[in-house]
Amino acid sequence: MVRAAERADRPPRTSVWLEDRAPRGGGRGGGGQPSGLDRDRITAATVRLLDAEGLTKFSMRRLAAELNVTAMSVYWYVDTKDDLLELALDAAFGEIRPPGPEPAGTGPADWREELRTLAGAYRALLVRHPWLSSLAGTFLNIGPHAVEFQLAVRRVVRRTGLPAAGRAGALSAVFQFVYGFGTIEGHFVRRCASAGMSQDDYCRRAMNAVTREPELREAVHDSADLEEARGDGTVEEIRDRDFAFALELLIAGIETMVRRGG
Repeated sequence: MVRAAERADRPPRTSVWLEDRAPRGGGRGGGGQPSGLDRDRITAATVRLLDAEGLTKFSMRRLAAELNVTAMSVYWYVDTKDDLLELALDAAFGEIRPPGPEPAGTGPADWREELRTLAGAYRALLVRHPWLSSLAGTFLNIGPHAVEFQLAVRRVVRRTGLPAAGRAGALSAVFQFVYGFGTIEGHFVRRCASAGMSQDDYCRRAMNAVTREPELREAVHDSADLEEARGDGTVEEIRDRDFAFALELLIAGIETMVRRGG
């Protein structure tokens, strides 16, 4: 276990994945570690708590209570709360199973379909774990699962035919769009759940309240044609159509830039 005085003597930390330290496991060994714990179990409990209660309510004491141990017991396995949040972030990315490199002797897969699959998986991850977007923007995000996802995305974009100078822009266009879309969707889903309402009921109640305000009524009326053009369906169905269409616009943009480059 690292004591506070020892932590103070260390240089500023950049990432739990860059720490030069032996992995810590469960059981009560020579160092007196608490039995029944290991990093995987602690990380899994962290993910569950973040899903249930959100990032602002998370604390080491709350985690220790969930694990039925003392807070100091957790520090046998992680040095700081930030280390634990980084581990949880990468554990969540482990839910995505990105495609690996194509086996030798097989033709390349359609990059468009693989890009749709990766974008959809990333969006779903952000919705399942609304806390993830904040942590992804806070830490280096260089854990093994996150890096595996990043490498898969780069392999797909490399196969588009874009010149090297344009690939970073394509990555930003697609995955920053997905990040924003999934973040907003995830927070909305959580807000509806906290209110004990379906997404459709929440939207109906919100729109009824908005249209009662004279200052906002005109804005709602002005967008009526857009809402009509989106068609019927539930909030989730309409949002899925919006996401798919926006992604197709980005794919079409990549295709256009490839043709221009040629």
